[in-house]
Amino acid sequence: MECLTFIAYAITATLLALALTASATFTLRRAEQVVGGMREMGVPDSWFPRLATLKAAGALGLIGGLWFAPLGTAAATGVILYFIGALITHLRAKDYALAPAAVLTLIAVAALALRIASA
Repeated sequence: MECLTFIAYAITATLLALALTASATFTLRRAEQVVGGMREMGVPDSWFPRLATLKAAGALGLIGGLWFAPLGTAAATGVILYFIGALITHLRAKDYALAPAAVLTLIAVAALALRIASA
């Protein structure tokens, strides 16, 4: 059973890491489809490099968590906190298009639960 849980973590973490990597790359490149929405939420341009770095660090931590469980646990926790911040930012801006951030939050919660269960 532990092996299946680890495989589920590996799949979940890899897919989430790919999404985070893509988002970090688009943020650094200032791709309009990503940063346009961030600007509408009131996120200053000066935050983009920091936010992209956090997403990239989360992606690396999730993948590193395949070999070192505490890193995967910490990374998943960080990603959850990141997306809770994104949800709060949407709500403060009175933008209720929460589905993408909510789905990524739930995937990060699943990654955390699977990493803990498979350790």
